[in-house]
Amino acid sequence: MSTTKNLNDLQWQCASFSELSNVQLHAIYQARAAVFILEQNCVYQDVDGKDPLSHHLTAWTPVGEVAAYLRIVPAGISFDEASLGRVISTRDWRGTGVGKALIANGIKALHALYPAAPVRIGAQAYLEKFYGSFGFETVSDIYLEDDIPHIEMLLLAKA
Repeated sequence: MSTTKNLNDLQWQCASFSELSNVQLHAIYQARAAVFILEQNCVYQDVDGKDPLSHHLTAWTPVGEVAAYLRIVPAGISFDEASLGRVISTRDWRGTGVGKALIANGIKALHALYPAAPVRIGAQAYLEKFYGSFGFETVSDIYLEDDIPHIEMLLLAKA
């Protein structure tokens, strides 16, 4: 059995909260907890009330596991602008390019939902160049969120 990870094997799904099955939601929460709470040793309230208001972009493996995930939050919830948040690549899929595919697909999905909207993110500071490669520009000083250095970045709306 091959352990090679192939992006072409992933199924991308963008769904509202109510469109997710219980099994899918459970897998998403498991993946978020594994990355944010266990790997990053960050104890915080992950289930924050924004999920029912958001769309959820997930890259599913052929066996129904999460390879990558982000949520698309409407304007006025996290920021004045629409935003991408809870961005993760699961441990087994890091280094495959899934993170780049996730952000590219996330921007595309956000603009399908909110055409020409600017996008604001609260990014971990060490990912500034990564997000910059998608056109995001740094618009804040570094600040601590859950003891992790973050910056706000903005992707301007397309004219």
